[in-house]
Amino acid sequence: MGRPCAFKKSFFVIILNMISPQEIEAKLDRILLKVQKPGRYVGGELNIVVKDWDRIATKVAFIFPDIYDIGVSNVGLKILYDQVNQRPDALAERAYAPWLDMEARMRAHGIPLYSLESKRPLACFDILGFSLPYETLYTNTLNVLDLSGIPVRSQDRDETHPIVIAGGHSTMNPEPMHAFIDAFVIGEGEEVIHDIINTVQNYKSSLRGAQRRSNLRVDEEIPSLPEPVLSASEGIARNDVLMALAKIPGVYVPGFYKTDYMEDDTVAHTDALVEGIANPVVKRVVAKLPPPPTQFIVPNIDIVHNRISVEIMRGCTRGCRFCQAGMITRPVRERSVDEILTAAEAAIKSTGFEELALLSLSSSDYTDVVELVTRVGERFGDTQLKVSLPSLRIESVSIDLMEKLKDRRSGGFTLAPEAATERMRRIINKFIPDEDLINTTREIYRRGWSTIKLYFMIGHPSETLADVQAIADLCKRVLAEGRKVIGMKAKLHAGVSTFVPKPQTPFQWVSCDTRANIFAKQNLLKRQLLRDKNIKLSWTDPDDTLLEAWLSRGDRRIAEVIYTAWKNGARFDAWDEGRKPEVWAAAFAEHGLDPVFYTHRQRRTDEVFPWEHITAAVRKNFLFQDFRASLEGELRVDCRLNCFACGILPIFANMRRENPGDVWKCPDVKSPSRTVISESVASIQLPVVGD
Repeated sequence: MGRPCAFKKSFFVIILNMISPQEIEAKLDRILLKVQKPGRYVGGELNIVVKDWDRIATKVAFIFPDIYDIGVSNVGLKILYDQVNQRPDALAERAYAPWLDMEARMRAHGIPLYSLESKRPLACFDILGFSLPYETLYTNTLNVLDLSGIPVRSQDRDETHPIVIAGGHSTMNPEPMHAFIDAFVIGEGEEVIHDIINTVQNYKSSLRGAQRRSNLRVDEEIPSLPEPVLSASEGIARNDVLMALAKIPGVYVPGFYKTDYMEDDTVAHTDALVEGIANPVVKRVVAKLPPPPTQFIVPNIDIVHNRISVEIMRGCTRGCRFCQAGMITRPVRERSVDEILTAAEAAIKSTGFEELALLSLSSSDYTDVVELVTRVGERFGDTQLKVSLPSLRIESVSIDLMEKLKDRRSGGFTLAPEAATERMRRIINKFIPDEDLINTTREIYRRGWSTIKLYFMIGHPSETLADVQAIADLCKRVLAEGRKVIGMKAKLHAGVSTFVPKPQTPFQWVSCDTRANIFAKQNLLKRQLLRDKNIKLSWTDPDDTLLEAWLSRGDRRIAEVIYTAWKNGARFDAWDEGRKPEVWAAAFAEHGLDPVFYTHRQRRTDEVFPWEHITAAVRKNFLFQDFRASLEGELRVDCRLNCFACGILPIFANMRRENPGDVWKCPDVKSPSRTVISESVASIQLPVVGD
């Protein structure tokens, strides 16, 4: 297995200890039978990739900072794991956050967090890549670093530590985690991960060359190096590689930026401290989706999604104003039916899974969805393969599609009306008449589904209790139609989450609902719906909503709150076992911050947001005009039908020009090629209050 690596045991005392994979295995043998689901921690799954550690130049550990049962299913990490392991000069391995019982035993027995493939401590890797799709993973991220013996704060790391990077939807506002992550990937990772690996390899090669030259000519004077921009505790060599990373398009290194504040504690501006790095940092986009991975890891235990997942398209053209994913993943790019079928067939052969999920933000908007489902049925007609098509829109669920799905259905049929009154649907730009919803659900019950799941949100801007009552009334009406068709076998599951206004969306200007309002609305729904045993109601705990709100909308000062909450025991914040609102309240108080400032405060129209130096390439003025339209109840049609000049095409004009036609669902660019200069944050003009 090669030589062991140095591991700094920060959770005992700071001493240098040598620990090998064999020692880790021996320690695990003594504790695994004493914890829940030991299969989470052993590795050895079908289709893992194990390379010769000593022959590989660059080692990357991808980390999902939640339990194995959830993390194995993460599509983003599957893609990156496949991308890196295709390289002969790099390897990718995996790690997940241990559950509370395993963490306690690891700390007690001096076991650092390790990768599942080789049992190497994470401190041995060159790069640690965290996936942060949602904000409640932040304290787990700190905990993973601590369990790995790596300083939690970026400024405390030196050249002996891995480069810590993070990506995912939550990093569209990276500021609350700026103190802990060396570099953030903004946008899509398939190409930028190779840029990062190449940069780290070049740095390591040049460093080795410098060391060899130094050994040969020790009497020669070494030229002085520039002062590091980051903390003096960091080595200059580490600072150099961070500077090189900061020059990669789509990579944000927070140590090279500084935020100033107004007297009212809002952000004044965020400036780059050095020349040659982007401000704003524009997200990375892949022009054409690469072939999807097919060698999926087959877990040894039952997990949340035991299935093949093939991404059929990326992005969404619908423009729902509450939906961060729909705004930040533009433009829409689709895979061909043939490519999807080929990938599905290869994945089935390599895994033996019996369920296929065809993934996208709005699957029924996929151009050839009926052909796709038809050909899936034809290709796998002699198997027991189940097919799930998540994210179906009510108005685009055709009778033909339901007919094709009914023989391969998996579980219930899910629709997401999000709101139950015409007024609210106009505000959120997701309009569908009630009669269309009723007609669609009737046909679903008629074609053999006994359970329909409806997703709603409460807490939308200007929502009243009457709008919430309408949710209950609509659920009852849908179930009544089902009973007309299939009798008392008809069931309905209403999933009701609470809206959080997210960065980079038209609703980033609005406030989050108050705790009292959330409780009142949830209690109304419980009274109305839980009387019927065939209705299942699920909801989000208000404490979870408020935590998500201040973490997603926070500025750099929130980093100290996160650190203090973690030090005082916060972790697994999205779990009932980890919910500790009193710990978070104490952390805010300790640092003199008021959570209401981040949650319930209405934003000024001209306010500079903490995330304004990060852009998803959707112009702030476009978002603001859409917000203004929401106040008037104005609808915007699908942007496949009418381009609203959101900003994607001006920024990525050259890329679109090189990929014409149906590759994107944006209009072709006809103008001559030119150098694209991203729009400066300072150049964006907004009306002030009262205009």
